[in-house]
Amino acid sequence: MAKVLILDRVHPLFLERLPQMGFQVEEDYELEAESISWSEYQGVVLRSRMPIDRAVLAQCSSMRFIARVGAGLENIDLPFAQEMGIEVLAAPEGNRNAVGEQALGMLLALFNRLLIADGEVRKGLWLREENRGLELGGKTVGILGYGNMGSAFAKKLSGMSCRVIAYDKYKSGFSSPQVEECSLEYLQQEADIISLHLPQSEETHYLLDSAFIGACAKNFFLINTARGNIVQTQALIEALESGKIRGACLDVLEFEKSSFENLFQEGQNEQLEYLLQSNKVILSPHIAGWTQESKVRMAEVLIAKIEKLML
Repeated sequence: MAKVLILDRVHPLFLERLPQMGFQVEEDYELEAESISWSEYQGVVLRSRMPIDRAVLAQCSSMRFIARVGAGLENIDLPFAQEMGIEVLAAPEGNRNAVGEQALGMLLALFNRLLIADGEVRKGLWLREENRGLELGGKTVGILGYGNMGSAFAKKLSGMSCRVIAYDKYKSGFSSPQVEECSLEYLQQEADIISLHLPQSEETHYLLDSAFIGACAKNFFLINTARGNIVQTQALIEALESGKIRGACLDVLEFEKSSFENLFQEGQNEQLEYLLQSNKVILSPHIAGWTQESKVRMAEVLIAKIEKLML
């Protein structure tokens, strides 16, 4: 019987449905990569607990698929997996709605100073004029990356009376009543808000650096629900201090571990400390896309893909 190894705690649907497809399912949430007998398995299900690199893949002589419960695939050596004939499956369709909702929620909280005002009221302060906010209506939102996540965010913005423009290096012809396709240069000239929806890669590493920020015509707000190292933190801090970036919504940080489970420099990094102390920044612990509903949907999406693959 074909065997599937589950390496992260995932939705119980996997434990229910994989055996129905004829798989023997094993779970292990503690073993390190070097202690796993990879050649025994025809499939593996994981989030991001460990990298599936060339050294691991070279041992996967019987592997048919790797199912990543999430969207990003930067922890998997995709070219070598393809060379090995291993199908790599992800589930961006399952959490795109949740990412779009969180991006919008963080932006509205920042615009309306909700975290600041909440903290002040709890201290007995009733500062109305000081907490006069901004409206999203009439602003131009620039979306970088128009895949599952970027298009979901655009959909959420469609009823907010704002203008939405988007640039995607690898996609074209996606203009619609809710979004205007544009060049990167045009986005940098027009955007009041820039939202990142890009994968992590060598190409996108530190894409938003001082040069990128300097090329933007307007002082703008930044949203990053993608990957932390797309933004060069020092450049972000300098732009926050100068006012070039008026505020930032950061669900991801470049100081995260590759497993995304925690920070690896908490309390020891001046850049991180700046972000923690700034009232221009809203932070969350990599939870865009991390909802009760998306947990179910991602499982359903991946199970359907596994089933189709095995037919």
